[in-house]
Amino acid sequence: MKSRKLSRKRRRATILTAASASVVAGVALLPNWSAGASTTATPEVDAKTKATFQRLADAVFTDRTNALVDKGRKGKQPLTNGFSGRVALSSDSARTEGKALDRLGDRRDRLAKHGEKYSAADTTVTLNRTRVNGRRAVVAVTETTTLTYKKVRGDEPKTTGFQANHELTFRADQRGNWRLTGIRETGDDQLAVNQPAPPTVDPAPTPTPTPTASASTTAATNTMPSSPRAAITQPAPAAPKNLTGGEYDYKAMAAYAEKHWRDYNPDYPSFDGRGAGGDCTNFVSQSLKAGGWKHVPGYVYDYTRWFGNADIQSHSFIGVNEWSWFGLNSQRVTSLANVYQMDVGDVLQVDFDRDGSKDHTMIVTYRSPQGVPYLTYHSTNTYRRSVASIIASYPNAAYYAYRT
Repeated sequence: MKSRKLSRKRRRATILTAASASVVAGVALLPNWSAGASTTATPEVDAKTKATFQRLADAVFTDRTNALVDKGRKGKQPLTNGFSGRVALSSDSARTEGKALDRLGDRRDRLAKHGEKYSAADTTVTLNRTRVNGRRAVVAVTETTTLTYKKVRGDEPKTTGFQANHELTFRADQRGNWRLTGIRETGDDQLAVNQPAPPTVDPAPTPTPTPTASASTTAATNTMPSSPRAAITQPAPAAPKNLTGGEYDYKAMAAYAEKHWRDYNPDYPSFDGRGAGGDCTNFVSQSLKAGGWKHVPGYVYDYTRWFGNADIQSHSFIGVNEWSWFGLNSQRVTSLANVYQMDVGDVLQVDFDRDGSKDHTMIVTYRSPQGVPYLTYHSTNTYRRSVASIIASYPNAAYYAYRT
């Protein structure tokens, strides 16, 4: 979550997941309708139409994922080409998706240069709800994707995975045929590996003390510590980390993150889908707490304080920039010179537009024997994505690496 506007009220967010079994079951057996549908004044969206909405969405995101797989579907037509008649892509959407597959192919090539390839992938799409207003239908879906790492170095983990939420807009023509005209990512950070567009980020915040803030808070606002950018080159200088016997349990941090990367802990509120950067820092703070970070109670807006539970959270617990200010000021973290120096329990932050305000927070939950960190995070919910993949996807971003 990005730096937050000052607010004392917080509401517990509920993650809504719904799927219609009657719609999804047997979807693969449904045929396409012919192009000769009769003219209708009010197009009907029945169970078969909804099922085909879901099937087309599955084809769109499967095509995107396949574009990342080594050799993928080279020489094969996109799955979306198999749709015509009752439900299909609009001509504009077909061109848009063609360009998206080209961009993802370029990303696949950049990943290969970083020593990473995928040997297989599996994408499924769940239909959550369909809202119809005349000739416009808005379809909310959840994509779940798993990618299998190809053994390039030989020490890669088995898989990486993510869940992403999308909203697809369909419009009906005079014959009642539905055309997919737009796709909108409804997650906050839009950080799926098969997301072709760069993430949208909020403007850099301008910290200002509130009238009720204490003198220490005002002083803190004017003395915010900063971290140097981390290099993204390999090989990185050695920076060994003692994972056992110290004050913190780094394996517990990783275990917590990998347990809750998509099954959110109900003991905390979720900020996913609530804007301002989502749940990323809240999730990382929970993981650090699970590994031994202790609360520092105080004023919620004072970045020198850090605490979070079901009812209240300091801004340093849930805000990207505030977390870094707290970590550096308290000396619970130190800056690393290179992202490839990170080890289990370390934290990576990204400034996508390089405006000086950090946009996203992730935690390392696995490090390969040959020195590649793998990150787990919320918004988009992601498991063991390599730092190489992050860099290949966002080569122009600024990176900040922290030893915890």
